Amino acid sequence: MQDQNTQKQVYHPLESVEDVEQFYMAIRREKLTQKLAPERPYCYWTIETYDKSNGIRGGGGLGVLAADMRRVAEQLQVPFVLVTPFYPWESHQKMENLEQIDYHVEQHYQDYGFNFVDSVNIKTSTGAVALDVVEKRLGSSRFLCITEPNFGELYSGESGSDHRLYQEVALGFGGYKALKLVGCRPGIIQLNEVATFFAAVARLDELVSCGMDFYEAVVYTRKHTLYTNHTLVQAAEATFHYDQFERYVFPNIKSVAVKRWLSDKFTDGMIRLSTPTVEIAELRSGVSKLHARVANYRDINGDKVKFKAVTNGIHLRSWTLPEIMSYYHDHEILDKFDLPAVRNLSEKIEQISAEDIRHLKGLGRAKLNEVLEHRSDQYGNPIQIPADALLFDFKRRFVDYKRPWLPFTEPDRLAQILAYNNAHYILAGRVHMGDATMFKKLMDLLKLIDSDPILRERVHYLPDYDEELGYALSLGANASINTPIVGLEACGTSWMKDIANMGLLISTHDGGVADCSADNYLTIDGKNERQEVAELYRQMEVAAKAWRNDFDLEYWIHKELTAYLDVISGTRMMRDYLNFLF
Repeated sequence: MQDQNTQKQVYHPLESVEDVEQFYMAIRREKLTQKLAPERPYCYWTIETYDKSNGIRGGGGLGVLAADMRRVAEQLQVPFVLVTPFYPWESHQKMENLEQIDYHVEQHYQDYGFNFVDSVNIKTSTGAVALDVVEKRLGSSRFLCITEPNFGELYSGESGSDHRLYQEVALGFGGYKALKLVGCRPGIIQLNEVATFFAAVARLDELVSCGMDFYEAVVYTRKHTLYTNHTLVQAAEATFHYDQFERYVFPNIKSVAVKRWLSDKFTDGMIRLSTPTVEIAELRSGVSKLHARVANYRDINGDKVKFKAVTNGIHLRSWTLPEIMSYYHDHEILDKFDLPAVRNLSEKIEQISAEDIRHLKGLGRAKLNEVLEHRSDQYGNPIQIPADALLFDFKRRFVDYKRPWLPFTEPDRLAQILAYNNAHYILAGRVHMGDATMFKKLMDLLKLIDSDPILRERVHYLPDYDEELGYALSLGANASINTPIVGLEACGTSWMKDIANMGLLISTHDGGVADCSADNYLTIDGKNERQEVAELYRQMEVAAKAWRNDFDLEYWIHKELTAYLDVISGTRMMRDYLNFLF
């Protein structure tokens, strides 16, 4: 560890703390010492984590955010526990005759360096269920997971089903017991979406059962609980029946007062978990500025709930080409904590030349092709993207509001753009199990591509989308396409990885992209979808031209980096959470 004098030579001022030294020292020695410590850590509950290197494969951005929170905490030496399930099964996809086939792979926590701690029990109306507690320590952070052979895979069972409720109850009550098992008391509980609500109930129940007055326990729990919301509309959530709670939830609650409090949250025998979650968490955050403004959530009285904007960020060192990260540090664009330079940032970014950009993206293209060597397209064939070819990509969850089909609205126009610009298009993403509508749209899209000789040659669908492929595409693609319906994307983080890796962003003005003005990237705008499609094609042409023209390329890369480096920094995200919490 560096001494204090050495540290003073390398830290620089920050916007909301006097300087980085004070911020970092606060985490380790000063303001947070009595609130965060190894035995009183920052406890982050999540039903989903996307960290395949540690054996846990998520479904999308919710899990990616959880993994990046832990990575940033480890980098900054924040005492941090990620409480999450270790799923014994995970789903995969492969293509056969242009049909996507789902299959499942068994996972063993021992294969990823997790150690068995002990077992804890949760209760149902029919008896106790034993959960194994396993952990893996990484610096100041650790994974603390609950698992059992019949736990299933991520999001198994229908939304609102008994099995889904069982998973959430196991994570909340079982995870809280696991935390006590390893000698930790939460300094703060962060609930990553409402599926983690029962962790706060477990804490409330413990306080009351140990003799604290119920109302004092509610106040204490509220002040130490942060609820982070990722969805815009409360009505989109699953609902549960009272009889489901009688079978899975209430058997785990000792206090009559807590049971009564929770029972009062039901309306006509039904409950949405966000209703009690916004009541038990005094601190509530949305994942972008736009999201915090427009999220439509209401408490038990029907009053709209206010959210603090803490825009998602990414762990830059995990998602950025190492040579690009070295470039940012060598040119003092990022400091040692991966925060943008406070002084003269735009001037430093303007020194990035088109030659630098093309060289670094060339390294990224080579890395992408290494990954593509063991991937197959919709025809079961490996692909390689030529070094001199332009590459567009779409790499996001296949859900209706993200509109992955939008660039294919006029297939002849898309084919013309690709052929004229010697361009390829990679389509990658996952359809959630059970989403029959999106599965059919994907199959129809693949048939459309197959029917056109140019699209068949230049458009590649890559099934079994995961972290490795998302990372590789961020490194090797020239321009990324992001087409959510405006008003429906909470934040998104795939676009952040593209900007970090000096790619051009073509996007609607939604989610975290809307944290900055729309003139900082290639904006898709329009009063209706037809106008948006026309603007999308125009911006694809602009992107292609920019990669042929030094001035245009520098102009757009400089604009993106100057506007968004602070937004996408995971260190900035952690700083904002700590400022909000403490």
